[in-house]
Amino acid sequence: MEMQDRTVIVTGGASGIGRATALLFAAEGATVALGDVEADATETLAREIVGRGGRAIAVRVDVGDAGQVQAFVDRVVADLGKLDVMFANAGIAHSAPFLEHPEAQWHRVLRVNLTGVFLCCQIAARQMVRQGGGRIIATASINGFRGVENLVGYNVAKAGVIELTRTMAVELAQHQITVNAIAPAQIDTRLTRSLPDEARARRLARIPMGRFGEPEEVARAALFLASDDASYVTGHTLAVDGGYLAGGLWSASGTGRLPT
Repeated sequence: MEMQDRTVIVTGGASGIGRATALLFAAEGATVALGDVEADATETLAREIVGRGGRAIAVRVDVGDAGQVQAFVDRVVADLGKLDVMFANAGIAHSAPFLEHPEAQWHRVLRVNLTGVFLCCQIAARQMVRQGGGRIIATASINGFRGVENLVGYNVAKAGVIELTRTMAVELAQHQITVNAIAPAQIDTRLTRSLPDEARARRLARIPMGRFGEPEEVARAALFLASDDASYVTGHTLAVDGGYLAGGLWSASGTGRLPT
């Protein structure tokens, strides 16, 4: 069991990638602390993990609020004794053309997707320094590498997460803390399922493997980065993208495959 006796925080743990990662880490022996603004869904998942024989607690937390993040980490350490892994995964999106993108939504997206990651990682890292080490993982996106249309705030935030990951890795290596990020492409979550058919087809056409990823496929990447197998990996952003960054292919058919 890769995570035996380790304590892991998963933010954005109520659904999607966070939910899949929490379930996998718990199955691998971790005690999971779920943080999310969706309190009911988070509590339901914690009960599900316990029902499966795992260990979990649920806390409502707004990752953009430093006081709430500090209280969350303090509770985890007080109740569970330590913090081994921070998975800063919480995120939101707002879609609008650049010329029409509301300033309020720009600030809202950056508050959660970039400032929230900064706060979770900084506060977790301070605890890990006291403990003598730990693992930090952030959810970035292939949008941090490519200028995907109608998502300027999201794209900028995710690019910031990638650079934040590099900077933290350099500064925290001396404390035996590794810092890495995961950059998913289109993953089959509530967010992507809400897209119009035309938008889904356009995104699918850019993926050489011809399908959206599953949350569990991202969770397994997070498990690797948190495990002892990744002990010498730091400052890296791992694309889990079906080949998107390698090709970024367009096709007339919308299948994600080049025409033959």
